[in-house]
Amino acid sequence: MTQTLDIAHFNMLEQQVRPSDVLDPRVLMALKDVLRTQFVDDDLAGLAYADTELPIGYGQLMLSPVQQGRLLQVLNVQPDENVLEIGTGTGYFTALLARLAKHVISVEIVPELSALAKHNLATAGIDNVTLYIGDASQGWPLADRIDVIVITAAFVTIPDDYLQRLQVGGRMLGIVGKGQNMKVQLIRRTTERDWQTDTVFETVISAMINAEPKPEFEF
Repeated sequence: MTQTLDIAHFNMLEQQVRPSDVLDPRVLMALKDVLRTQFVDDDLAGLAYADTELPIGYGQLMLSPVQQGRLLQVLNVQPDENVLEIGTGTGYFTALLARLAKHVISVEIVPELSALAKHNLATAGIDNVTLYIGDASQGWPLADRIDVIVITAAFVTIPDDYLQRLQVGGRMLGIVGKGQNMKVQLIRRTTERDWQTDTVFETVISAMINAEPKPEFEF
């Protein structure tokens, strides 16, 4: 079984991630070093390296390896940077960020998932992460501004609180939209009062809990 999973891990990198133009060597190394099987249920281990989203309980999904690789490449996290992640899940994307960053603060609204992530990260030997439990649908308080923010769920519009938390020169990756119309946006804070937004690709993921689109009424 272990050899089969090792082959699947290799194939994930060489047959899924690289052909999707994820070529950043540091991102590829993080995806190689962090074992995705350590962050999924045992009964899903055989699908851990498949190009698909995986259920992690509580109505949440782990993004596919290609999605995660593309997000990491766009973010271009540097070794001296601090990162705020919204949506810890089981801790896999958190672990990838931690491999790239100086330190990661990660917030999860589901206490059981945060506890699982804590266990998974410890098992993986990752100790440069601070976990919090709470509702980050409108923002999250920080002692200081931060270099990078990444939100792994979709907003209709990005809360201003997050934009204000960025350092000048910092950047945020957010997914904006609803239904089948969602765009991954990279937002850079260029001055105290200015932000530059670039749409980098399209995707479809779950909405942020407590920030879901309001239902549209037909008359």
